[in-house]
Amino acid sequence: MKEKDKRKLKKFAEHLTKVREQQGINKRELSFRCDVDYSKISKIELNKANLTITTLFELAEGLGVHPKKLLDFDIDE
Repeated sequence: MKEKDKRKLKKFAEHLTKVREQQGINKRELSFRCDVDYSKISKIELNKANLTITTLFELAEGLGVHPKKLLDFDIDE
């Protein structure tokens, strides 16, 4: 994976964590809400795994936000 792609995924991971924490829910609660395995959410937030568009939609649904909110962050390049 290219270095710039790794940076983008890291930014996404940080933003996802921020959105989740702003709602006051932990990863287990999010897992329950969106039916995505806890370990998968953890790996995404730790920037240890990439995610599919389907998972993005599931996470957004679990957080009660539009998917574009999860992609609304600055990418420093």
